[in-house]
Amino acid sequence: MASMASLFIKPRNPSLSSHKTQKKPHFAAPIKTSLSLHSNPTRGRIRISCGLIEPDGGKLVDLVVKDAERSEKRRQAQSLPGIGLTRVDLEWVHVLSEGWASPLRGFMRESEFLQTLHFNALRLGDGSVVNMSVPIVLAVDDAEKSRIGGSTAVALVDSGGDPVAILNNIEIYKHNKEERIARTWGTTASGLPYVEKAIANAGNWLIGGDLEVIEPIKYHDGLDRFRLSPAELRDEFTKRNADAVFAFQLRNPVHNGHALLMTDTRRRLLEMGYKNPVLLLHPLGGYTKADDVPLSWRMKQHEKVLEDGVLDPETTVVSIFPSPMHYAGPTEVQWHAKARINAGANFYIVGRDPAGMSHPVEKRDLYDADHGKKVLSMAPGLERLNILPFKVAAYDKTQSKMAFFDPSRPQDFLFISGTKMRTLAKNGENPPDGFMCPGGWKVLVDYYDSLAPSENGKVPEPVPA
Repeated sequence: MASMASLFIKPRNPSLSSHKTQKKPHFAAPIKTSLSLHSNPTRGRIRISCGLIEPDGGKLVDLVVKDAERSEKRRQAQSLPGIGLTRVDLEWVHVLSEGWASPLRGFMRESEFLQTLHFNALRLGDGSVVNMSVPIVLAVDDAEKSRIGGSTAVALVDSGGDPVAILNNIEIYKHNKEERIARTWGTTASGLPYVEKAIANAGNWLIGGDLEVIEPIKYHDGLDRFRLSPAELRDEFTKRNADAVFAFQLRNPVHNGHALLMTDTRRRLLEMGYKNPVLLLHPLGGYTKADDVPLSWRMKQHEKVLEDGVLDPETTVVSIFPSPMHYAGPTEVQWHAKARINAGANFYIVGRDPAGMSHPVEKRDLYDADHGKKVLSMAPGLERLNILPFKVAAYDKTQSKMAFFDPSRPQDFLFISGTKMRTLAKNGENPPDGFMCPGGWKVLVDYYDSLAPSENGKVPEPVPA
């Protein structure tokens, strides 16, 4: 994977990991263009400006303590009641620590939790509103609540018992799981992956407070070099002289239809007057459900896509978004968009049924396929973000390549669903020429080969890419 790092991430100062506060970016006077990308007239027209979009709240949050303070914070953590973190909890600590959820400064207290559930937004002290659509909370059980007692701070510890962070000025409140699930997913049907992973067996209390993270979160899985913080991404975009950043969120392998959407977006931005729009190819790197392709294999597949020139390395930054995945459709897609504002993106590509999934019980989609893009165009706190809806791409049999669907000749197009793609790869079959670059397809086939049942009939864990 080192080849991808050297291709797409320029060498950067190691001191960036301390996430120094950045200077407020300079914005040129906005110039209205003749093209509007929003169906909602209150959003206005696309504005051309040089400089990166400001983070929510005006300043990027950095919750990692300074090097000189780490020893003292570790000693302090040893004296506090300890709360164990699950893998998903640790991913949320990572998200909070780097400012993806700016201006949030820790796990949510009750007022923030209720605003998120009921309004999908947080109102700041100055009266302004920022989007926040998914609860970022930490659950504790009755025994942990009792152990905390009257303490105003707790230590958050990993699976090995080592302190990861300190949560200060804590508030403990009831974890109403049914309300949380119903308002986040719009259903309480059994079988929701994130619910089963992170909520169903979680404690009956939530603990919020101000977070101090003792050192940057690392996973030591060979992919940490791709986990760029919002501050590091902003630095990279500045080095590349980007005057626009357009983000593409994905949790699946990249096929040529995806690439067509990304390259066409850059073409459109150039036509609008931007000089150097840069793509943030930003695969989700936190928890995903069991039948999704694991992150290590997706990153290897992305490497082949980029090596084969399907995307231009000079105008593409590949990085990993550390958030866990909810599969909460129009609610979650707001979180995905909001977090990319904090990373410097002022354009967000949204597709069909973003963050959606099949209904866990009934044979239908859980969400309306068009609601994600409609919600993004109206969501409170996302007014500064330009939403770029997908054009429909399909395989054009007359050209033997992925192309934008032409409704005047529907018989010429073949729609290859994700399910169909996975079935072909599992069976070792090839898709039509031009659907995916050969190197990328081989990675996908190799992944499913690694899951072939052994002689005893058991399906092994995925072999790391």
